[in-house]
Amino acid sequence: MATLEQHGHGSILERHEEIERAVLAPMLKPTKWYFFGLVLALLAFTGLLVTWVHMIFSGMHLSGKNNPVGWALYITNFVFWVGIAHSGTLISAVLYLFRARFRSRFNRAAEAMTLFAVMVAGLFPLIHLGRVWFFYYLMPYPNQRQIWPNFRSPLVWDVFAVSTYFTVSVIFWYMGLVPDLAIARRRTTGIARWVYRVLSLGWSGSSTQWRPYNKLYGLLACFATPLVVSVHSVVSWDFAMGIVPGWHTTIFPPYFVAGAIFSGCAMVLTIMIPMRKWFKLESLITIEHIESLAQMLLLTSMIVAYSYIIELGMAFYSGNIFERAQFMYRMGGYYATLYWIMIICNCVIPLSIFWRKARRNLTWMFFLSIFVNIGMFLERFNIIVQSLSHEFEPYAWGRYHLTYTDVFITIGAFGMFFMLFLLFAKTLPVLPIWEVKEETH
Repeated sequence: MATLEQHGHGSILERHEEIERAVLAPMLKPTKWYFFGLVLALLAFTGLLVTWVHMIFSGMHLSGKNNPVGWALYITNFVFWVGIAHSGTLISAVLYLFRARFRSRFNRAAEAMTLFAVMVAGLFPLIHLGRVWFFYYLMPYPNQRQIWPNFRSPLVWDVFAVSTYFTVSVIFWYMGLVPDLAIARRRTTGIARWVYRVLSLGWSGSSTQWRPYNKLYGLLACFATPLVVSVHSVVSWDFAMGIVPGWHTTIFPPYFVAGAIFSGCAMVLTIMIPMRKWFKLESLITIEHIESLAQMLLLTSMIVAYSYIIELGMAFYSGNIFERAQFMYRMGGYYATLYWIMIICNCVIPLSIFWRKARRNLTWMFFLSIFVNIGMFLERFNIIVQSLSHEFEPYAWGRYHLTYTDVFITIGAFGMFFMLFLLFAKTLPVLPIWEVKEETH
């Protein structure tokens, strides 16, 4: 019996060693695909910076926003990236509280995705301002004269919401990293070893450390979950507090939260499926893990589809001629093509997940996640641009026309996001080693 126990103990240690090597390999020796992706992302981000600087010196006429569409593609990007950001920690925290076993394959990427998406989202209010050197008007500093900032402005609310959420997300992400930083410290040399030793806070993995650590991690998960819901509700109030047809509705807070989780699940799949192949993590991220996340994507897709139906029903049942005209315009007006693409991407294509072969096909799931990202971007575009272009009075109607400046800045935002994520994958473990190890017992 003792021999069998020793053999079993040895097998577990070998498995743990194998997990550490597999997860840390991308940090120590990246593949050529990694550098290819990093160069592409860096070029796109450089395009954003060059275009933005050119617009600062030349003027906001280079963008497509106008009167009446004062909130155009930049605020569309802001809401899209805030949605991506708000889903990452929510996915990680909720799945931790429900003890979902597939969580350990996605939570680190989802949490990192949150931080980088918040950084990208934070750029767009600055780009939208035009005169970016006046950004301090948005900051909620004490103000006896009550001139600036304007606390009734949605942009000021967003400063509160995004900064609070970013702070909690950083703490939650860093706490999950501490045990893995100690493992990285053991497997590196030179200045990297010193950096990991400082960041790991003297972690040794003793039982006296694990007990308070688990309590604190659970407490942060409990705190992050309602915070995410409340913060993304604040973002939805940017629109719901206005009187614009298509905005002034009480369904927006839960509608935006469901959409955030939906887009976040899709973005996690967009990131993790190629990363699984590039970083050779097939033995750790299995088809079953992808299938579980796909089922979560299907659930949130059905909630979003239900929200669309409720939104239409409220517009026509209310008897408000402006609400009715707004949704008729969405379905048959100038931007109708984008509306129906949104419906197909968010409501129709995800129904393929009901088919087992489809949700276990990684190529299809990758393209499906891209369709969902496109659909959720168009959802924000339809809410913002279509509503503003077709308000109350016909003489005030107007159209938004896309410009090259808007296109380059939007592409550059994706480049910035993927660049930050690839740099993260080179410097920190992309999977939580300690959680993956727990599943081997």
